[in-house]
Amino acid sequence: MPHRRHASLKEEGPAVIAAGARLEAMRRRVRLSRVAVWTVIAAGPVALAVAVTSTPTASVAIAHNRTADAQSVTAVAADPAGYAQVFMTAWLRSSADDTASAQARLAQSMAPDVELPDPAPDAQSAPAFVIPVRSARTNNGAGAWSVTVAAQYADSAVRYFAVPVTTNTAGTSFAVTGAPAVVAGPGRAEPSESPYTVPVPDVELSSTVGEFLAAYLTGAGEVDRYLAPGVHLTAVSPAPFASVTVRQISAIEEAAAAEAVPGDGTRVHVQATARAQDTSGRWPLVYELTLAARSGRWEVAALTSATDQGGGDRI
Repeated sequence: MPHRRHASLKEEGPAVIAAGARLEAMRRRVRLSRVAVWTVIAAGPVALAVAVTSTPTASVAIAHNRTADAQSVTAVAADPAGYAQVFMTAWLRSSADDTASAQARLAQSMAPDVELPDPAPDAQSAPAFVIPVRSARTNNGAGAWSVTVAAQYADSAVRYFAVPVTTNTAGTSFAVTGAPAVVAGPGRAEPSESPYTVPVPDVELSSTVGEFLAAYLTGAGEVDRYLAPGVHLTAVSPAPFASVTVRQISAIEEAAAAEAVPGDGTRVHVQATARAQDTSGRWPLVYELTLAARSGRWEVAALTSATDQGGGDRI
């Protein structure tokens, strides 16, 4: 009996040793993990944030964000208006009698199955400009578009073409799928009624607008002195005009027409019609501005046509 027990212990020995080794390895990993955590905590919040963002969950979130960004880029890049513009520029400057020309080769590379035009010898010259004016998806399959382009000729004639274009699902490749069609141009939209219905006489606000536009367009004075706190706007440089005259100002709010500057914080929206002059002539211009009252004076709080420079409502 003791002999069998001794033999059994000898057989179980390797298994017990292996299990002990695995247990010790697990304990070692736990100790190392604790040391790593306490080290990160001791290093401060920044190190802890780095440790947290290195987890698999954060990696999944980053991957998700990258996927979303890629989808956003694809959505923007899918519009084939530029591709249709390049094709039509080459196609309208091509001739079936000269397929070896650079323009013909370009048109054929973009649409191999589309015939080239065959202009008469006395035909008008190629268009001066080809501009896309409308892009719309069609029901001719996934990725199918119709791009309307306007071709303007030297004699001011304008002809409109609809170009069928298809894109791949990623929006990274395009193809013209058929010959262009001559179509009617877009209709003229009726403008909405202007909200600027309050005439502004020659009051403090008028002077501020006139002086601001002079500084902004001619360099006469500093633009900053007319701006509300927190608004950043740089003058046009180099100054394009020698002089600017404000011809009419209209407002949305009645407060803009008051002789006395209203209380602090009052805001008004105005439209200024101006005439600028340079060496080449006179130019009618229109600006929309927001002004705010502060300490008995009007200050420019926003210039609609310059919001990309930080001229937004910020006070």
